[in-house]
Amino acid sequence: MSESKAHCIYLDNAATTPLDKRVFDEMARCYMDDFGNASSLHSFGTQAKALLESCRSRLAKLINANPDEIVFTSGGTEANNLALKGIAFANRHRGNHIIVSQIEHDCVLNACKWLETQGFFVSYLPVDGDGVVDLERLSRLINAKTILVSVMHANNEIGTIQPIAEIGRICRERGVFLHTDACQSFGKVPVDVVSLGVTLMSLNAHKIYGPKGVGCLYVKRGTAITPLLHGGGQEFGIRSTTENLPGVVGFAKAAELCISEMEVEAKRLSALCSRTIDVLQHHFDGFYVNGSMESRLSGYLNFAIGGLEGETIRLLLLLDEEGIAVSAGSACSNNDSTHNASHVLQAIGRDQFQARGAIRIGFGRFNSEEDVDAFIRVLVQKVEKLNSIFSL
Repeated sequence: MSESKAHCIYLDNAATTPLDKRVFDEMARCYMDDFGNASSLHSFGTQAKALLESCRSRLAKLINANPDEIVFTSGGTEANNLALKGIAFANRHRGNHIIVSQIEHDCVLNACKWLETQGFFVSYLPVDGDGVVDLERLSRLINAKTILVSVMHANNEIGTIQPIAEIGRICRERGVFLHTDACQSFGKVPVDVVSLGVTLMSLNAHKIYGPKGVGCLYVKRGTAITPLLHGGGQEFGIRSTTENLPGVVGFAKAAELCISEMEVEAKRLSALCSRTIDVLQHHFDGFYVNGSMESRLSGYLNFAIGGLEGETIRLLLLLDEEGIAVSAGSACSNNDSTHNASHVLQAIGRDQFQARGAIRIGFGRFNSEEDVDAFIRVLVQKVEKLNSIFSL
């Protein structure tokens, strides 16, 4: 971080998190001491292999999986693509119908668009005003040709947590595979693949104070899946390439830290979020929250101020000038050259104007009450400045 931004208050932990120093220290040791290729037969390779398998076992334990059900990937996007495309092509003989929620991450929705060009049919499951999927509609959508349902555990824009265990029960009864993208929820709420009843689950490291460029896909034993990458047969033949061992080490360490601190951290982040909502409601008559107020990840807040939705980008830039980082939605959606309104907010009933005017805050491990107070103080100042411009 440059000296000019040394005072920066980072409130965009839903997009990515800072690397925890404890994670960095583990990775640094791996870079220096465990540089061998885990596929090599000499001692450097066998040492690297042992560390890789240790990390695999540690991560598996955290989600109640078996070690051989963990396939390391380059992150959540690859894991999601592997889950959808891998299941689709490996099970095409069973059917060609896939169901996903309307509020999935862009990588899931875009993978589905591509699968539709390959002869698959995709149904998009609606959500209610809180962002929760319609379970009755899901039951009706499943048919004899349905092979996969994919519903994210918690949404990356509004933080709404889905009833995955209930969805899992429906899928088991109908003989359908269930995939869930748990990149936002893992490390923040308990995640157990057995109790949730999932067949596949995507995880990544950079949302839990770990490194970017590493994640994994849980694949339940006995599940047929077609690889995306072909090569040397690493990761049980499902994902060939030399494993990113320092990244995997950082992933395992970050995950263990999050799980061990989860209960205390959830309460702390929930308090920061509640404090923000209370004060903003007091200051702005038009303040409203997008998504569920009950079933939501701690520390996630997606809100707007009625009448100022059209000035959100300007407001974010004014905040950034003061060293305060928040976002207008998913970081990945900012790469969309069409600048479409949020598909998530439209799915919960917001119009296109409102769906372009939300502010997303993601409180994290390194945020404090002082950060909240500073954010609110600056936000109020900037909104008053915008209002004075409009009044003129």
